[in-house]
Amino acid sequence: MNNFIYALSKKYQIFCSLIKHGDGIAALTLRLYLVPIFWMAGTNKLAHFQQTVEWFGNTDWGLGLPFPMLLATIATSAEIIGAILLAFGFLTRLISIPLIITMLVAIVTVHLPNGWQAIADPNAPFASAQVLASTEKLEKARQILETHGNYDWLTSSGSFVILNNGIEFAVTYLVMLLALIVLGGGRYLSFDYWVKHFFLK
Repeated sequence: MNNFIYALSKKYQIFCSLIKHGDGIAALTLRLYLVPIFWMAGTNKLAHFQQTVEWFGNTDWGLGLPFPMLLATIATSAEIIGAILLAFGFLTRLISIPLIITMLVAIVTVHLPNGWQAIADPNAPFASAQVLASTEKLEKARQILETHGNYDWLTSSGSFVILNNGIEFAVTYLVMLLALIVLGGGRYLSFDYWVKHFFLK
């Protein structure tokens, strides 16, 4: 039995030594997943910057944040610059920090009142009262579309759903950014690795 465990342990060590050169793939996939998300968010804010500032500052229909011009500028810059740096894997750990802050602000100010789910699904285990109430709205909308629209065509690419705008996606991005703080840009596949390899020895 001991010989079997020892042999298994040796094989596992060999396996680990072989795959360690590919451990940068995990960081690369996280980075490339997040790049379009932050690029689209940042460039959309920039394209409608005045509306973004108003949304940040307005207490009636916006976030009601102080210093809306400053915060909108910081958020927009963090997302655009963050997308670029993540794409190249440069200063990955450093840029993940302001992106984490933007996610935390989004979670608390925008998504938290809507519960967990991004898409309203009354059958999900974390369905809130708001999600459960959307069932009636969804059924009514489906009836209207079936009666007055081409429902088969409208749903040919997927089911008809109601956006719940909960914290689900923002928390997912937050977790991915926390992983990048630990992983960095990744071995071989990032500027961080080569800068460290050649210039910071």
